[in-house]
Amino acid sequence: MTGSPGPGGRALVPWSRVWRWLLAASLVAVITSTLPGSSQACPPRCECSAQLRSVSCQRRRLTNIPEGIPTETQLLDLSKNRLRWVQAGDLAPYPRLEEVDLSENLIATLEPNAFATLQSLKVLKLRGNQLKLVPMGAFAKLGNLTSLDLSENKMVILLDYTFQDLRSLKHLEVGDNDLVYISHKAFSGLVGLEDLMIERCNLTSISGQTLSYLRSLVTLRLRHLSITALEDQNFRKLSNLRGLEIDHWPYLEYISPLSFQSLDLHWLSITNTNITSVPSASFKNLVHLTHLNLSYNPITTLEPWAFRDLLRLKELVMVSTGLTTVEPHALGGLRQIRVLNFSSNDLQTLEEGSFHSVNSLETLRVDGNPLMCDCRLLWILQRRKTLNFDGRVPVCAGPVEVQGVSLSSFTDSALFDHFTCQKPKIRNRKLQQVIAREGQSVSFLCRAEGEPTPIIIWISPQRRRITTKSSGRITVLPSGTFGDPLCPAD
Repeated sequence: MTGSPGPGGRALVPWSRVWRWLLAASLVAVITSTLPGSSQACPPRCECSAQLRSVSCQRRRLTNIPEGIPTETQLLDLSKNRLRWVQAGDLAPYPRLEEVDLSENLIATLEPNAFATLQSLKVLKLRGNQLKLVPMGAFAKLGNLTSLDLSENKMVILLDYTFQDLRSLKHLEVGDNDLVYISHKAFSGLVGLEDLMIERCNLTSISGQTLSYLRSLVTLRLRHLSITALEDQNFRKLSNLRGLEIDHWPYLEYISPLSFQSLDLHWLSITNTNITSVPSASFKNLVHLTHLNLSYNPITTLEPWAFRDLLRLKELVMVSTGLTTVEPHALGGLRQIRVLNFSSNDLQTLEEGSFHSVNSLETLRVDGNPLMCDCRLLWILQRRKTLNFDGRVPVCAGPVEVQGVSLSSFTDSALFDHFTCQKPKIRNRKLQQVIAREGQSVSFLCRAEGEPTPIIIWISPQRRRITTKSSGRITVLPSGTFGDPLCPAD
């Protein structure tokens, strides 16, 4: 082909020149596609999405941040690699990053200003590394960060001002560390934090001063800690707190009456601790509480008016506490109770007299209890067609003639055949006189009959109930015997 005019007077370009142009264009395209920072670039062994502006280099045995990451990347996943540190400037070429996942690496060092160039960063994940200490300034200039995960590291202490610049942070996780101490000003600057979880640490106390900087906190979860007591006003400055979870504190035995003072909680969960009674006094100011969970605590008895101040409570859960007795008026004051879960306990009965009113009750769980189907449960039977058992209909453990029968199986005509009671009666009401020498054991007997078997209570001349705890050497046996513990059981 020559450059002479062709048909119609158009000039013809030589083929050699056309090939040179095509080759040059191809080389430019190849070079452009492999230049770092171009929209078509992707580091070797990584997966990139131009549409999502994401780069994933997960589980690639990387020891350094790879080259060739596009500058417009917003999501960078470097999790499950072998990175050992993050130095200032390592991520500087990628200023548009909004989420960085560095989880499950070997990172032991964060330099001050390690992420300072990432003004758009919103999510930072550092879970499962080897961090023992986070130096002041490690999170400097991250004013837009909203979520930070530092769980499963080896941190022993959180220093003052660790999170000073994280004014937009809403979610923070620091659990599964070796924390023994959180400095009083460690949370300074976290003015927007809404959700905090601290779990599986070696903390033996929670400082009210430390938590006082978290004025916007809505949810606080404290799990698997070795704290023995909740002291006065541990949470005194958390005026916006609506939910508090205390779970797996095996040494917790005492909750101060002022522990929750000034809080406006809507839900409270205290589970898997060693408290042996309902901390009624600490509930005094929780007038807006609607949900309470006290499961897996060794609470065997609910005493009268145990929840008297929780006027708006709608749901009460006490699963597997070893509960044996719900005394009359134990649920007094709960005018709005909708859901009651007493499943997997040792209750033989749940009487209507324990409630303020059963008319508000919608869901009842008493399955997993050795229920005696007598007149005390008649109120449940009468509502069995409208009451929701949440798919777990209770079953009679006795008497023998109805053992194993579910409460939903009884017909209306059968109710008064089985669910009847005999009024309790003392068989021998004669005055008992006993003459004894000093130091000699003495006992008094009481025999009563009725259906169900009556509970025998001894009353002092001062009209006070006599119990083993209140009367020193005196023992009150379940059979009704009252006397010195050295005397033989009848």
